[in-house]
Amino acid sequence: MCFLSSISCSIDDQVTRVAWLNRSNILYAGNDKWSIDPRVQLLNYNKTEFSIVITQLDVADEGLYTCSYQTQDKPHTTQAYLIVQVPARIVNISSSITVNEGSNVNLMCLAVGKPEPTVTWKQLHPTEGFSSEGELLEITEINRQQAGEYECITSNGVSMPDSKKVMITVNCECCMQEAPLGGGGVFCMGRGSISVSTSTTPSSPYCPGLDRLSVGMEGMKIQNERTWSVLLFSNVTSRHYGNYTCLASNKLGSYNSSVRLLSK
Repeated sequence: MCFLSSISCSIDDQVTRVAWLNRSNILYAGNDKWSIDPRVQLLNYNKTEFSIVITQLDVADEGLYTCSYQTQDKPHTTQAYLIVQVPARIVNISSSITVNEGSNVNLMCLAVGKPEPTVTWKQLHPTEGFSSEGELLEITEINRQQAGEYECITSNGVSMPDSKKVMITVNCECCMQEAPLGGGGVFCMGRGSISVSTSTTPSSPYCPGLDRLSVGMEGMKIQNERTWSVLLFSNVTSRHYGNYTCLASNKLGSYNSSVRLLSK
C-alpha cells in the first residue's frame, strides 16, 4: 500500500536525549537509526520537534509508539497509537453460473478491509434497481427475468470501492405467442426459448417450416431476431392460405404453435 504516516514528539531545548520506540524496539535515538526497516525514516530533529515517518504502511505497523526523552531533572515519555486503515477489497466471489428456471441460487462475495467494509449486491441487467445488502445473495426459485449480470460492491470509506461481476444464465422451457400483423405477416415469439443472459445466448427461436417455405414460395420474407421471428407476406394470393407452424426449442424441450392464414 502506498500510504504513509508521520509521528511527531514536541520537545524543547531542555531535552538532552530523545528516542522513538515501537513497543520495546528502538526505532531512532536522536539522529541514529536503530531500526533495520527501510520504511522508517527520520523526518525532523530540531529544538522543538522530533518526528519520524513510516512509508508503505502495513497492518503490522499498527500499535503503540513511545517518544522517550530525557531532561536534566528526569525522564519523560509521550505516546501515540497508530491506527492503520486498509481499503476494502474483494478476495473471493462466486463464479458465473447457469441454472434452470425455478432453481435456488446462492452467490457469495467475501471482502476484507479496515474498518470492516460493507458489501452490496446489485442486478445490472436486464433491469437495474434490485439490490441486496450482505455478502450472501440468495435468490429463491429464480425466474427468467432475474437472469443477467450481478455486481458485488464493497467499500469502507478508505479508498475507492472495489467491485466484481457475476453472470447468472437461466435456462427455461419454451413457450410461445403468435399474432397476425395487420394481415401482412405472422409474428412468432419464443419466450424463454433460449438460455437467457446478457452476454452470450444460444440460437434464437426458429421456425424451420418457415425457412423451407421461403425457399419454395414467392412473396414471403422471414425476419429473425434473438427471441422472435416474423413471417412477412407481400402480394398475398390463395396459394399462401393455410396453416403455418413455428417451432421453438432448447435443451429443456421444444414447443410449437400454429396459425392459419385465411382470406377475408
